[in-house]
Amino acid sequence: MQSKLFLFRCTIIAALGGLLFGFDTAVISGAEGTIKSLFQLSLFQHGFTVASALIGTIIGAIIAGKPADRFGRKPTLIIIAILYIVSSIGSTIPQWHAFVFFRFLGGLAVGGASVVSPLYIAEISPAAWRGRLVAVTQFNIVLGILLAYLSNYTIAGMQLGANEWRWMFGVEAIPAAVFFLLMFVVPETPRWLFARGRLLEAAELFGLIGYDAATPEQEVQKVVESLVASQNQEVEPFFCRKYLKPILLAFAIATFNQLSGVNALLYYSKTIFTMAGMTGDVALMSSVVVGFTNLIFTMAAMAIIDFFGRKKLMLVGSVGYILSLGTVAWAFFHFGLDANGVPQFTPTGSKLVLGCILLFIASHAFGQGAVIWVFIGEIFPNSVRARGQALGSFTHWFWCAVISWTFPLIAEKSGGYAFAIYAVCMVFQLLWVVLIMPETKGIPLEEMQKKLLPQDR
Repeated sequence: MQSKLFLFRCTIIAALGGLLFGFDTAVISGAEGTIKSLFQLSLFQHGFTVASALIGTIIGAIIAGKPADRFGRKPTLIIIAILYIVSSIGSTIPQWHAFVFFRFLGGLAVGGASVVSPLYIAEISPAAWRGRLVAVTQFNIVLGILLAYLSNYTIAGMQLGANEWRWMFGVEAIPAAVFFLLMFVVPETPRWLFARGRLLEAAELFGLIGYDAATPEQEVQKVVESLVASQNQEVEPFFCRKYLKPILLAFAIATFNQLSGVNALLYYSKTIFTMAGMTGDVALMSSVVVGFTNLIFTMAAMAIIDFFGRKKLMLVGSVGYILSLGTVAWAFFHFGLDANGVPQFTPTGSKLVLGCILLFIASHAFGQGAVIWVFIGEIFPNSVRARGQALGSFTHWFWCAVISWTFPLIAEKSGGYAFAIYAVCMVFQLLWVVLIMPETKGIPLEEMQKKLLPQDR
């Protein structure tokens, strides 16, 4: 019992990086319209401003693996916490270039957290618990998104005038400071300690955590065998034939995650609901409802991911994506803008869009949202897992930046075009899940490489 409490405490603290990840990415939704007017931005500049943090996430995802490997998972998470604090305070400066720069810094933290938080949790988790524990990161991401929506709605109701948007960004410094302080009470991961020759510390941690093997020594032996089998991986290139299968799997799931358009919805939720005929307050409240739906279905997926399996969740989510996105696209074409740019949405049409977007976000939370970081953390062997996680995160955030930057341009004439494109992409995801995606449920990390990597004859 004590070992489970220790494991759960470490998981919750590391996953706070995910909570800030969610808060930082979604907080822009309540202020992007104000920022566009305040800085008098064109459509291109508007998309770039929203995407500035995402450009940071791409770079953060690329570079996070190296310090995580060299200095450890824990010190890297501490640095990420500092970046969150600096970014949240700096983003309150009412000057466009400063705003873009500090949002970029926040993006570095988000990209780093998307790599290192699930990596940390995967490396301390027994196989039987790994899906649920790594999914805590996703739970915290959607909790952070919900908190951002609630925070935006609360601040909007405080009638703060011209300073309203600055408060929306500034409040993030509080949970970021809590994350920074709590990181000092968790240990380094045992697998990283092993890779650096700190065998006694690693063995002690295996004992504290409570692993699947009958004794900590047996778990130690499995990790040692895995590291010995890949002893040349530190110097051999990551992008080589040996790792082709996990690389392609990580690239595919991360690409499809963003081609669903989920982050366009998260960042432009108020704008989308306004396009669908809702008023400002109703649009903000609808965003809160989206956040609650995201949280509820993420919790449902977390409860069954280690029993139901990763692939089955992806199948259910893919079907939900296609139905919801296709219907929203039809609604925007049917109730689209007239010649004067005025939406023709009836109350029934607005409710249809809201209902289908709730189905969409439920499908995402139950499928891709719950699976992606678990799956990527499982398919790479120990010594290159950080680089594999970085590849998956880089791919995820690259497509996220593309989608977020282009959404205002595509949706200028009708949101139907954007949602139709996303629906077609999800048809391809469904085919990939059915034909290619492997099931990784319950397989120890050391066994996974035997399944996915070519073995010496």
